[in-house]
Amino acid sequence: MIALRGKQKRWLRAQAHTMKPLFSVGKQGLTPEWLEQLSAAINKRELFKVNILNNSDVAVNELKTMIEEETGIQVVQTIGHTLVLFGESSEAENRHYSAAVQKI
Repeated sequence: MIALRGKQKRWLRAQAHTMKPLFSVGKQGLTPEWLEQLSAAINKRELFKVNILNNSDVAVNELKTMIEEETGIQVVQTIGHTLVLFGESSEAENRHYSAAVQKI
């Protein structure tokens, strides 16, 4: 896991600015299967957004804490009900963002 500095987080936020949320948290809340899907998506994309739906019982801080503690994924930014997540891919060919972040 890369320990992100401020400049690296700013760059990642800029990259994620135009992205649409890839995952949503709804009525079911946080399940182990959902966290497994997040980890699999991080291995493919490294950077994406998650949206918390209005009908969800999960708070933003609760989701942020659970993601960071249960997985190796870092929350780069929270805006309202949207979180920007980053994690280094375990597959070398998918490390587009992490390679660029290490150069910053």
